Amino acid sequence: MLRNLFLRCLPFLVACGLAGAAGDEIVVIGHPSLPKTDRVTLQRLYTGRIVSINQQAVVPINLPAGTAAREEFLQSVMEQNEEQYTGYWLVRRYVGKGASPMELGSVDEVLKYIAVTPGAVGYVPASKVPPGSNVIFRH
Repeated sequence: MLRNLFLRCLPFLVACGLAGAAGDEIVVIGHPSLPKTDRVTLQRLYTGRIVSINQQAVVPINLPAGTAAREEFLQSVMEQNEEQYTGYWLVRRYVGKGASPMELGSVDEVLKYIAVTPGAVGYVPASKVPPGSNVIFRH
Protein backbone atom coordinates (compact mmCIF):
# COMPACT_ATOMS: atom_id res chain seq x y z
CA MET A 1 0.00 0.00 0.00
CA LEU A 2 2.79 2.46 0.90
CA ARG A 3 4.59 1.55 -2.31
CA ASN A 4 1.47 2.29 -4.38
CA LEU A 5 1.08 5.66 -2.67
CA PHE A 6 4.71 6.48 -3.37
CA LEU A 7 4.40 5.48 -7.03
CA ARG A 8 1.28 7.63 -7.44
CA CYS A 9 3.02 10.62 -5.84
CA LEU A 10 6.34 10.16 -7.61
CA PRO A 11 5.52 12.31 -10.67
CA PHE A 12 4.47 15.16 -8.37
CA LEU A 13 7.60 14.79 -6.24
CA VAL A 14 9.85 14.80 -9.31
CA ALA A 15 8.09 17.87 -10.70
CA CYS A 16 8.62 19.66 -7.41
CA GLY A 17 12.26 18.56 -7.19
CA LEU A 18 11.71 16.62 -3.98
CA ALA A 19 12.65 13.12 -5.10
CA GLY A 20 16.08 11.68 -5.78
CA ALA A 21 19.22 13.77 -6.05
CA ALA A 22 19.26 17.51 -5.78
CA GLY A 23 19.65 17.71 -9.57
CA ASP A 24 22.02 20.67 -9.38
CA GLU A 25 25.00 20.31 -11.69
CA ILE A 26 28.39 20.34 -9.98
CA VAL A 27 31.03 22.64 -11.44
CA VAL A 28 34.64 23.12 -10.47
CA ILE A 29 35.74 26.69 -9.92
CA GLY A 30 39.24 27.96 -9.49
CA HIS A 31 41.13 31.04 -8.49
CA PRO A 32 41.01 33.53 -11.40
CA SER A 33 44.63 32.71 -12.35
CA LEU A 34 43.86 29.06 -13.19
CA PRO A 35 43.07 27.83 -16.73
CA LYS A 36 40.21 25.55 -17.77
CA THR A 37 40.97 21.87 -17.25
CA ASP A 38 39.62 18.39 -17.88
CA ARG A 39 38.33 15.46 -15.84
CA VAL A 40 41.60 13.50 -15.93
CA THR A 41 43.57 16.46 -14.57
CA LEU A 42 41.01 16.93 -11.78
CA GLN A 43 41.18 13.23 -10.94
CA ARG A 44 44.95 13.48 -10.70
CA LEU A 45 44.75 16.65 -8.55
CA TYR A 46 42.20 15.21 -6.13
CA THR A 47 44.24 12.01 -5.75
CA GLY A 48 47.54 13.80 -5.18
CA ARG A 49 49.16 12.46 -8.33
CA ILE A 50 49.84 15.99 -9.57
CA VAL A 51 50.07 19.25 -7.64
CA SER A 52 50.04 21.84 -10.41
CA ILE A 53 48.35 22.94 -13.63
CA ASN A 54 50.58 24.64 -16.21
CA GLN A 55 53.34 24.94 -13.60
CA GLN A 56 51.06 26.74 -11.13
CA ALA A 57 50.65 25.07 -7.73
CA VAL A 58 47.07 23.99 -7.11
CA VAL A 59 45.26 23.61 -3.78
CA PRO A 60 42.25 21.26 -4.17
CA ILE A 61 39.42 21.77 -1.67
CA ASN A 62 36.81 19.20 -0.62
CA LEU A 63 33.42 19.64 0.98
CA PRO A 64 32.65 17.44 4.01
CA ALA A 65 31.81 13.77 3.52
CA GLY A 66 28.09 13.18 3.25
CA THR A 67 27.23 16.41 1.47
CA ALA A 68 25.28 16.05 -1.77
CA ALA A 69 27.79 18.14 -3.72
CA ARG A 70 30.70 15.94 -2.61
CA GLU A 71 28.83 12.75 -3.46
CA GLU A 72 27.99 14.12 -6.91
CA PHE A 73 31.59 15.27 -7.47
CA LEU A 74 33.00 11.90 -6.44
CA GLN A 75 30.54 10.04 -8.66
CA SER A 76 30.60 12.24 -11.76
CA VAL A 77 34.19 13.52 -11.79
CA MET A 78 36.24 11.12 -9.70
CA GLU A 79 34.22 8.04 -10.72
CA GLN A 80 34.37 6.79 -7.12
CA ASN A 81 32.15 6.62 -4.08
CA GLU A 82 32.98 7.99 -0.64
CA GLU A 83 34.28 4.66 0.62
CA GLN A 84 36.67 4.24 -2.33
CA TYR A 85 37.94 7.82 -2.09
CA THR A 86 38.45 7.68 1.67
CA GLY A 87 40.15 4.28 1.39
CA TYR A 88 42.46 5.57 -1.31
CA TRP A 89 43.62 8.42 0.92
CA LEU A 90 43.94 6.17 3.97
CA VAL A 91 46.42 3.96 2.11
CA ARG A 92 48.22 6.90 0.53
CA ARG A 93 48.69 8.58 3.91
CA TYR A 94 49.85 5.29 5.47
CA VAL A 95 52.60 4.83 2.88
CA GLY A 96 53.72 8.44 3.24
CA LYS A 97 52.43 9.75 -0.07
CA GLY A 98 50.65 12.83 1.26
CA ALA A 99 47.37 13.82 2.79
CA SER A 100 43.92 14.24 1.32
CA PRO A 101 42.80 17.66 0.10
CA MET A 102 41.80 20.25 2.68
CA GLU A 103 38.15 20.10 3.68
CA LEU A 104 36.02 23.18 4.27
CA GLY A 105 32.66 23.10 6.01
CA SER A 106 30.36 24.74 3.45
CA VAL A 107 29.99 25.94 -0.11
CA ASP A 108 30.29 29.54 1.11
CA GLU A 109 33.63 28.75 2.78
CA VAL A 110 34.87 27.12 -0.44
CA LEU A 111 33.85 30.15 -2.50
CA LYS A 112 35.58 32.58 -0.12
CA TYR A 113 38.75 30.49 0.06
CA ILE A 114 39.03 30.17 -3.72
CA ALA A 115 38.55 33.90 -4.19
CA VAL A 116 41.56 34.78 -2.01
CA THR A 117 43.90 31.80 -2.44
CA PRO A 118 46.04 31.58 -5.59
CA GLY A 119 45.79 28.10 -7.10
CA ALA A 120 42.73 27.03 -5.09
CA VAL A 121 40.10 24.84 -6.79
CA GLY A 122 36.86 23.44 -5.45
CA TYR A 123 33.53 22.05 -6.57
CA VAL A 124 30.18 23.66 -5.90
CA PRO A 125 26.61 23.36 -7.17
CA ALA A 126 26.20 25.42 -10.35
CA SER A 127 23.36 27.37 -8.72
CA LYS A 128 25.79 28.70 -6.07
CA VAL A 129 28.47 30.00 -8.45
CA PRO A 130 28.77 33.78 -8.10
CA PRO A 131 28.78 35.85 -11.30
CA GLY A 132 32.28 36.30 -12.69
CA SER A 133 33.67 33.12 -11.10
CA ASN A 134 36.30 31.15 -12.99
CA VAL A 135 34.55 27.89 -13.89
CA ILE A 136 37.42 25.62 -14.87
CA PHE A 137 35.40 22.44 -15.40
CA ARG A 138 31.75 21.71 -16.10
CA HIS A 139 30.56 18.10 -16.28
